[in-house]
Amino acid sequence: MSSEIMKKKTFLICGHAQSGKTSLAESLLFKSGAVTRLGSVDAGNSVSDYEDDEKERKSSINLSVLHTDYKGYSLQFIDVPGYLDFIGELVAAVGAVDFAIVVVDAIEGVGVGTEKAWEILRARNIPCLFFINKLDKENTDYQKTLEDIQESLTKKAVSLALVAAGSVSSVLSDKVKNVSLYNKIAESVAESDDALLEKYLEKGSLEEAEFRPALKKAVINSLFFPVIGGVAVKESGIDLLLELITETMPAVGESLPRRAKDKAGQEIKIEPKSEDPFSAQVFKTVIDPFVGQLTILRVWSGKISSNSEFFNFTKDDKERFGQLYALQGKQQVAVENISAGDIAAAAKLKITLSQDSLCVSQRPVNFSRPEFPAPVYSASVKPKTRHDEEKISSALSRLTSEDPTCSTSRDAQTKELIISGMGELHINVIIGRMRRKYQANVDLGTPKVPYLETIAKPADVSHRHKKQSGGRGQYGEVFIKVDPLVRGKQFEFVDKIVGGSIPRNFIPSVEKGIRKSMTEGFLAGYPMADIRVTLYDGSYHDVDSSDIAFQIAAAMALKKAFEEAGTVLLEPIMNVEITVPEEFMGQITSDINSRRGRVLGMESKGKNDVVKAHIPLAEMFKYASDLRSVTGGRGAYSMSFSSYEIVPARVMQGVVEKSKAAKQEQHV
Repeated sequence: MSSEIMKKKTFLICGHAQSGKTSLAESLLFKSGAVTRLGSVDAGNSVSDYEDDEKERKSSINLSVLHTDYKGYSLQFIDVPGYLDFIGELVAAVGAVDFAIVVVDAIEGVGVGTEKAWEILRARNIPCLFFINKLDKENTDYQKTLEDIQESLTKKAVSLALVAAGSVSSVLSDKVKNVSLYNKIAESVAESDDALLEKYLEKGSLEEAEFRPALKKAVINSLFFPVIGGVAVKESGIDLLLELITETMPAVGESLPRRAKDKAGQEIKIEPKSEDPFSAQVFKTVIDPFVGQLTILRVWSGKISSNSEFFNFTKDDKERFGQLYALQGKQQVAVENISAGDIAAAAKLKITLSQDSLCVSQRPVNFSRPEFPAPVYSASVKPKTRHDEEKISSALSRLTSEDPTCSTSRDAQTKELIISGMGELHINVIIGRMRRKYQANVDLGTPKVPYLETIAKPADVSHRHKKQSGGRGQYGEVFIKVDPLVRGKQFEFVDKIVGGSIPRNFIPSVEKGIRKSMTEGFLAGYPMADIRVTLYDGSYHDVDSSDIAFQIAAAMALKKAFEEAGTVLLEPIMNVEITVPEEFMGQITSDINSRRGRVLGMESKGKNDVVKAHIPLAEMFKYASDLRSVTGGRGAYSMSFSSYEIVPARVMQGVVEKSKAAKQEQHV
């Protein structure tokens, strides 16, 4: 492995919101000389949080790419948000790094953001070290926070040193003062190597020459997670952290090979060698209204220069880089070439998007795409003016291309434009950016429930449409039987006309009239569904019968059938899977019942319990916020459509009254 690769470190900084991740990133930049002024989140002048809404909220919203050099090492790292509303940024960043620094607030301990980050990191087997922050605050306890990490996340988290210890070397060499600490570290490290463990058990100690390589091996294989403490805003503990990053955490050349697939779909291992063919994966796309699209990628093998051609495996097409850049927050630093281990950006690519696999056509490489969580919170979007309406589509298209956890759709029934994301905060940030960046002003609302109407029992009816107004008239008569269908069958039309009581050319007109009437509803204006209409008799006039006459006759007959059979409302029922810590189970099941839901089953999943339930969609629009409030942010859920069911009478009355009131308001 080349010395260049062994001197590159690529990592991310993650943890719960407000734990001090951005402050830590700022201290790393300042301590290593990348910046001459120590920025502050509170002052709004940090390198990492550069968007206006981040400065206003004093919290990260987007991932930010940073770089520095320290003692001959090239450090490239990503600062990610801690709020679960922006979890997509963490998912994207994890796929672009070789290890992670997990920041834990000494005041609050392990938060839900820490737990979620840990879960995602472990799924990718990413080596980690813990930095316990804010140890200067009152009532903080390093040991207590360490125990919280060990109990909540992993028993393999081992304290390497307090700030006072000064350096890794001081801990390893001063066995007298730190004998207990040394023994704990040595024992954990030795367990990663059978021969080393046997030697340690025999002698009770390890030589530093054999200890350090074993420590790094244990860290790389996730058998050991170092823990240190400090105060990021005061640069306390940063020297020790930098030493750990450079001496103990894996370099690009020491990280586990990246798995991918070739053109035939066979698994291959991509080694981080500069001399190998170029391969990379895009992990983030940023669109600026003035600059255009900025594509951020991680190089996994080989090297490539600015103004060079590459092959986009995902799009099965070639494209060309323009100028390549290294990123320092919002600043773009032009570079001539990039190689294995580098994180870089390219401007104005035409076909390349987030998660695309890039390579050379001689060695096609397809990297797996990360699985982003599905949106759980939705709102309807309405333009404030006609001028805004023209801008909405373009603005949302750009914003959703940046964020895989945000999506938009047009409800076919309600005709509403729906925006979906990870929570209320997420949606509010997106809408704020629409207004600020694209001057698109919108109103947010709760989406309409796509109710349906159907009949409660069969009905047999007829209707004759006859109209004379001088000249040619209108005539059409139909006899139909309407039956309820099994839920989800939508509509069936059965032609049982015999003997020519209705000419064959008018039968499609009957079906057309019925289908049109079904879209208008009878009870509350919602579409009709789950009915079978059987046309079994009728009559016609040689001159006055027409397509429109039979359409009208059929539509009026259907309305008679709904009046005679009795109409009921159908509502969408959702499959809901809720994951929460065991202590919240009572509250969750009680809440499901209050939402007219039915618990289908429960099961354990690690430290959490999973509840499966059926809940009406009408009761779920604010559930993301409610669940977060009840569980302190530690609950999660997923939702998918199950079926339509009859709305209870007491609920139906309210829906019908609301629908009629809305119609009256429209006509005022």
